[in-house]
Amino acid sequence: MSTEIDYYELLECQRGADDAALKSSYRRLAMKWHPDKNPGDAAAEQRFKSISEAYDVLKDPQKRAAYDRYGHAAFTQQGGGGGGFGAQDFGGFSDIFENIFGEFMGGGRQQRGRGGAQRGQDLRYDLEMTLEEAFTGKAATLTVEVAAKCEPCDGNGAKPGTSARACTTCGGQGRVGMRQGLFTVERACPACQGAGQVIADPCESCRGAGRIEKEKTLSVNVPRGVDDGTRIRVAGEGEAGSRGGPTGDLYIFVHLKPHAILKRDGTTLFAVAPISITTAALGGEIEVPGLDKDVAVVRVPHGTQTGKQFRVRGRGMPVLNGGQAGGGFGDLVVQVEVETPVKLTKRQRELLEEFQTLEAAEGGKNNPRQEGFFAKLKDAWNELTD
Repeated sequence: MSTEIDYYELLECQRGADDAALKSSYRRLAMKWHPDKNPGDAAAEQRFKSISEAYDVLKDPQKRAAYDRYGHAAFTQQGGGGGGFGAQDFGGFSDIFENIFGEFMGGGRQQRGRGGAQRGQDLRYDLEMTLEEAFTGKAATLTVEVAAKCEPCDGNGAKPGTSARACTTCGGQGRVGMRQGLFTVERACPACQGAGQVIADPCESCRGAGRIEKEKTLSVNVPRGVDDGTRIRVAGEGEAGSRGGPTGDLYIFVHLKPHAILKRDGTTLFAVAPISITTAALGGEIEVPGLDKDVAVVRVPHGTQTGKQFRVRGRGMPVLNGGQAGGGFGDLVVQVEVETPVKLTKRQRELLEEFQTLEAAEGGKNNPRQEGFFAKLKDAWNELTD
């Protein structure tokens, strides 16, 4: 265990950092320095081991408290007033990596089988779509960077014509136990790093990893009705497992772009439509473009006020997996806003002035809300002055 570099410095965190900050920093640094991302770089591998070791201490409240008090001495048999946790409390760096990144999509701890076989990591792909594409569905072509099975060695990491042998230290189990007082603590085998096997003659193509980085192109049918944040699982399209382990999954997260007119809430679509004073006063019809490339006709009754909403049944978004034959659609809600005319012609102004004169002669009966507002305001004023 390293005794030279401060664990907080390794994780680029302050001493008072909370668990979320520690985890976020560790994930970022682990991704950056992981051996799979830096093949053949011994310095990067050592850096990865160091930050993994640091995180394994600081994520545990008891170990962190001991480290904050005694420093690295807390983890030696002589440190911290005797006892300490000891290096044997920690698994190999690969165990730490799988504990953190294996949590993605509920994977939890990656499953390691006999012979060091380990399930591949799940992958995430963020897919941007328009609202129109979400309405109709989309055949998407994705290009992902993935750790794929090495073909020359068939994913076992050994040079073609050779094979791995069982680790003699752990007997092929990948883990060893050490006695600590009344307890037996199990950790990853230091000889094989928990793989259970030792490769004497590694594959030249993958350098014993059993996997190589490559681009993969996939065709995925995204169903209609997907919403922002919808998660689509594509089984078996994640990273290849190590040492012949099963392949992980690919998870596609849908992100919808804002629409110029429509807003969405579940399967309901909302639109704000401006109408003229004459349409609001006399009534009429307005047309709202639909995502099905047809228009929705809304009948506006006379005397309609700003903010009035009209619901058009079955013209919203399709229900995700809502069946065939066009079934399962939400509604379209249209909210009208009465628009005040601008740039009036001389004749238009004359007509409006004439209407204003007639309206005043009627005593404001055409505007009951306005009349009621000023009546209440006058009553309130009289109460203050009495």
